[in-house]
Amino acid sequence: VQLQASGGGLVQPGGSLRLSCVASGFTLDYYVIGWFRQAPGKRREGVGCISSSDSSTYYAESAKGRFTISRDNAKNTAYLQMNNLKPEDTAIYFCAIEDAYNDCFNVPEDVYEYWGHGTLVTVSS
Repeated sequence: VQLQASGGGLVQPGGSLRLSCVASGFTLDYYVIGWFRQAPGKRREGVGCISSSDSSTYYAESAKGRFTISRDNAKNTAYLQMNNLKPEDTAIYFCAIEDAYNDCFNVPEDVYEYWGHGTLVTVSS
């Protein structure tokens, strides 16, 4: 089981990035996928998630209206589209999965059982 997040980089404020989370060794179909981030000196926090049952999505307040999570089960990949990026979005971004729940609303972080290596997003002019 392996998850790999990619797509990070340096972007100017107001710019966009799309992160990908590719799964290998298993199928993502039945997993809830969560996106998390950890900024320097701060605790890891949830960004949002997408359910396995109906692909419903939920977002942290900081991400609402700017970030969009999607999944392509045929490609075994999830995405985090980030628009209107701000310097405070600078962080290492992680994807994680769990199959204890079908709906990802309010799933505690410690339920996520597999985590990918993160990808660094830097928002700076």
